[in-house]
Amino acid sequence: MAKPLLKIQRYFRRKPVRFFSLILLYLTAGSLVFLHSGFAGDSSSSRGSRDPVVASDMSLHSASPDNRGIGIMRRGFKDARRSGRRYGPLWMKKTEQMLGGKSGDYANWNRALKGRNGKDGEDGRARYIGCYIDDTHKRALRGVSFFDYKKMTVFRCQDNCAERGYMFAGLEFGAECYCGHKIQAPNASESDCNMECKGEKSNVCGGANRLSIYRLELSQESARRYGSAIFKGCFHRPDNVTLALPFSTVIQNMSVDKCVDLCTEKEKSLAVLAGDTCHCGFPTPLFSLHEPEEEAMCLHRCPGEEFENCGNQQYFVVYQTQVQDNRCMDRHFLPAHAKQLVALASFPGAGNTWARHLIELATGYYTGSYYFDGSLYNKGFKGERDHWRSGRTICIKTHESGKKEIEAFDSSILMIRNPYKALMAEFNRKYGGHIGFASQAHWKGKEWPEFVKNYAPWWASHTLDWLHYGRNVHVVHFEELKRDLFSRLKGMVQFLGLKVSEDRLLCVEGQKDGNFKRSGLRKLEYDPYTAEMRTNIEEMIRTVDAALKKRNMSGVPDEYKPR
Repeated sequence: MAKPLLKIQRYFRRKPVRFFSLILLYLTAGSLVFLHSGFAGDSSSSRGSRDPVVASDMSLHSASPDNRGIGIMRRGFKDARRSGRRYGPLWMKKTEQMLGGKSGDYANWNRALKGRNGKDGEDGRARYIGCYIDDTHKRALRGVSFFDYKKMTVFRCQDNCAERGYMFAGLEFGAECYCGHKIQAPNASESDCNMECKGEKSNVCGGANRLSIYRLELSQESARRYGSAIFKGCFHRPDNVTLALPFSTVIQNMSVDKCVDLCTEKEKSLAVLAGDTCHCGFPTPLFSLHEPEEEAMCLHRCPGEEFENCGNQQYFVVYQTQVQDNRCMDRHFLPAHAKQLVALASFPGAGNTWARHLIELATGYYTGSYYFDGSLYNKGFKGERDHWRSGRTICIKTHESGKKEIEAFDSSILMIRNPYKALMAEFNRKYGGHIGFASQAHWKGKEWPEFVKNYAPWWASHTLDWLHYGRNVHVVHFEELKRDLFSRLKGMVQFLGLKVSEDRLLCVEGQKDGNFKRSGLRKLEYDPYTAEMRTNIEEMIRTVDAALKKRNMSGVPDEYKPR
């Protein structure tokens, strides 16, 4: 043993450089291991206790009782099938009831809610609609599925389905989440949905071969989908169908799929079902989709699909296809330099980027910015790179609120949003990007209280300064713009001194969200505002409300007035 060691010693005496090289490599390797462990710890802590989720796109025939393996859970999308050993007899009997979502005296869009108990968990995110049979051969919800056998919760399932544009979310076997555009199965007894959620023992997540299904009430309107199409509602037959919807044909065994596919092929953005007739077209003043009827008027079963409705010759079912309406997509810089500078002013998080998107589509002209944001430029806001005084853009985004900065503009559109929502939106943007989200660590750490302390007073002072120093101020409330986009956006276009194109505004309505919409359901499961925060913010709301009324403007919207 001594001889080999002696040889090694003599070797390194002759080769000192190699010796020190090996020492250096050893130290480097140790450092890398140490750094890796540190980053891994940070990564896991930033994710909190969230477990990986398995997701799979399920077609009509993708799941069978013999090949549904639990599998190893990994992030991302992955085919996952589970064993059918735990399933009892299958209930295959179909009913003639329509599957539904809203409560009321009549059966709503998909199904009358019979046999429901008092489990309407109205929590502001979704509404529980009942326990349903889930057949492994033909799924009740045929969209994406998510499995989390350790920490599945009702909210996590709802959130995942909402982010992908589904109308329904269903939980099964305590740990499985299924999404769908419609429910294609009959009701089951409420007692069959009796398994606790793996991640929250206080809630039920379906049962064996049974789904606890929720309708996603807070999904944005555009998330009411059927496949790739967006459900727009039930509408009365227009006076002149030929002019309003220039293409139409009779389809044997009519279904939503058939009409949507046909209108997509014809490159039309609207698929309109009228019994066995399919109409295709675009929204126009002749068929604006501004006066929807009660959905009950369209509850007439499609000849080719039991669980779908196709309306009739007087009441049309309307879907928006994936065809882009190009009437409002062209945008340019102003042909001549603007004589006046118009500000699009708002507190951060009040919807300024969304308003820019709407204005550009409605006017056909780029908007500018007081700042430069490369990510917005890459998203298509080409006026972002121009100097704000260039005069080539229709209006200029700004969050400034100083007297000198305000008086630099000749007029302004002032966006105001509920401070509770605006503060949370800006906090998400600050720590998660334009459409991302702050982590739980940020919300529960010192960052959130410090943020509210510094930013909440700015929400009030920003509005007060623009009302005081601004010349020719046009106030737009974010909430009212969402509720009545057509008329509010029309007023903004007129304020900018441009001629209003109704066809262009109708085109904007069809693609109003753009690429800057956060998920409608991805929100905190608790109220981040303390009683002290709310007391201070309510006082600020009163101050802003009084300032608006002093200028003979309407006060803040009722939904965030202090009670």
